[in-house]
Amino acid sequence: MIRVGLTGGIGSGKSTVARILAAEGIPVYTADSRSKLLLDNDPLVIDAVSAEFGQKIYQQGIADRKLLAEIVFTDRKRLEILNSIMHPAVERDFIRWSAEQQNVPYVIEESAILFESNAHLNMDFVVTVSAPIEVRINRATRRDNCSRDQIVARINNQMSDQQREELADFVITTDDKKLLIPQVLSLHKLLIDRIP
Repeated sequence: MIRVGLTGGIGSGKSTVARILAAEGIPVYTADSRSKLLLDNDPLVIDAVSAEFGQKIYQQGIADRKLLAEIVFTDRKRLEILNSIMHPAVERDFIRWSAEQQNVPYVIEESAILFESNAHLNMDFVVTVSAPIEVRINRATRRDNCSRDQIVARINNQMSDQQREELADFVITTDDKKLLIPQVLSLHKLLIDRIP
């Protein structure tokens, strides 16, 4: 089974690319949504998070994400601890999920932090989605109902498009000038052609 990592910064359009590939029959694992499920349902994660951050994190068996965010986003060391719990759990879950996929040419793991979490090391190919900063800011402020300053702060905490492009095997540009669907379908064909 070929594994393809799909990444890109906030507002880049990676979720749109993932939806196009899903429409082509490619299974897509969305790391962000799966990590939320793991936080609430994986016994290893629950035990580790409770031990590190206290039982108060779980109210009636559900993680208080707001409280957890308040703790980790004001203390980089605590964020690293949370990441050291969540990243391996997501990777285990992705491997399990990938093994369940049958009769497909490849699978996708969509993750904003594919490189930062080292998940790219387990991929056969990595695709990054890039867009001009102003396009990304406009998309994200509309989508997330956030201020420009909030989105810029998130962008500044992520790898740059240039850094991701240097590490990726393929780059898709979503600049509202170059047509997106032909780029994604061309990528899809390239990936299928690389299957032994």
